[in-house]
Amino acid sequence: MTTGSIPLHLILFSLPLLLGNIFQLLYNTVDTWVVGNYVSTQALAAVGATTPIVNIMVFFFNGLSIGAGVVIARNYGAKDLEKLHISIETTMAMTFILSVLFSIIGVIFIRPMLHLISTPEDVIQDASTYLRIYFAGIAGLLIYNMASGILRAVGDTKRPLYFLMFTSILNIILDLAFVIIFKMGIAGVGLATIISQIISAIGVITLLTRSNDIYKLTWNDCKIQLPMLKQILSIGLPTAIQSMITSFSNAFVQSYINVFGSSCVAGWSCYGKLDQFAFLPMSSLANAATTFVGQNIGANKEERANKGTFITIGMTIGITLFTSILLFVYTPQAISIFSKDASVIQYGVMFLRTNIFFLCCNCINHVLAGSLRGRGDSKAPMFIMIFSFVILRQIYLFIMTHFISNTPRMVGLGYPLGWVFCCIIEVSYFYFHYKRQ
Repeated sequence: MTTGSIPLHLILFSLPLLLGNIFQLLYNTVDTWVVGNYVSTQALAAVGATTPIVNIMVFFFNGLSIGAGVVIARNYGAKDLEKLHISIETTMAMTFILSVLFSIIGVIFIRPMLHLISTPEDVIQDASTYLRIYFAGIAGLLIYNMASGILRAVGDTKRPLYFLMFTSILNIILDLAFVIIFKMGIAGVGLATIISQIISAIGVITLLTRSNDIYKLTWNDCKIQLPMLKQILSIGLPTAIQSMITSFSNAFVQSYINVFGSSCVAGWSCYGKLDQFAFLPMSSLANAATTFVGQNIGANKEERANKGTFITIGMTIGITLFTSILLFVYTPQAISIFSKDASVIQYGVMFLRTNIFFLCCNCINHVLAGSLRGRGDSKAPMFIMIFSFVILRQIYLFIMTHFISNTPRMVGLGYPLGWVFCCIIEVSYFYFHYKRQ
C-alpha cells in the first residue's frame, strides 16, 4: 500500500471485509425479520432488547481476538514455528475456557440482566428464552470468530468467509423452517442461530487441525502458556475493555428505551438493524485505513499516510451520505421489512429520521481512530470514545430523562450526541498531534 492508487488500495482491501461483515450481521438481522413478521411484536422487541446484553460479552471477546491475531501474525511473518504454535494453541485454549465461562455466566444472570435494563414485562419471557438458547450455544460464535481470526492472521481470508456465507444462508433456512413449519416461535430463531454458528465453528477448526501448513492446530498441545497469554492480553485487552464498556453503556441506553413499552423497543430494534447496515462501509474502510496508515508510517511516508486518511474520510462520508438519503426517503418501507405493526413502524421511522444523517460524524470518528491505531496510538481513541460514547452519553440521558424531557426522541438523540462530541475531540487531537507535525 506504499505505492500506487490510494483509493484503489482502500477499496480492494475493504471489500472482502465488507462482505464478511454483511454476512455476520445477517445472523441477527434475519432473526429480527422472522420474529417481526411471523411471531409477534413482543418477540421482535425481545430480540432487540437482548442485543446489547449479548454484545457485552461478544465485543469483549472480539477485542481479545484482535490481540491474538496480532501476536499470531507477527510469529507467522517471522517464521518462528515454535512461537507460532504456542500462540495458536494458547489462543484456542483461552477460547474454549472463555466459551464455557461465558455460557455459564450468561445463563445464570439472564433474568437479572433483563431486569437491570428495565425490559418490559410482556417481553421478558421471550427475551429469556432467546438468551438462554443463545448463551448455551455461544461457544460456536466465539470459536468461529477466534479460529477465523487465526486464519486471517496468516493470510487466509477466503475460506472463513465461505463458511460464513454458507452458514448465514443455512441460518435463514433454519429460521423459516423452525418458525413457520415447526411453530417454535422465538426459540426457533435462537436454535437456528446457534446451530449455524456451531457448524461454522466446526468448519474453521477442521481447517486448522487438518492443515499441513505451519499454523496447524495440534490438540495434544492445546494449553495456555502464561508468557504468550500476557502478550495477547497486552494488545487485545485495551480494545476489549473499550468494546465492553461501550456495549455496557448501550445496554443502559436500551434501559431508557425499554420504559416506553414493547412497540417502542421493537421500533428501536428495527432502527438499529438499518443503522448497522449503514455503518458497515465506514467500518470496513476504517479497518483498511488502519493497515494503509500502518504500512506507510512504517515506510516513513507520513504525507501519504495523511492523504490516505483524508481520502478514506471522504469516501466514507460520500457512501454514508448516499445511504442515509435513501434510508431517509424510504424509511417507512425499510422499517416495514421487519414489522407490519403501525406503532412499531412509527417509532422506527422517528428514530431513523432523527439520527441517520449524524452517521457522517461517525465516518470521521472511526476512520481517524483506525488511522491512529495504524500509527500505534491505540490509547487515545480508546479514551476519547469511552468519554464520548459512555460518560457523556450517560450524563446526557440522566439529565434529559430526569429533568428536561423524557421522550423516545430525546433518548434516541443520546447516540448522535456522543458521535458529534467524539468527532470534535478526535479531529482536534489528530490535528494537534499528527497533522501539524
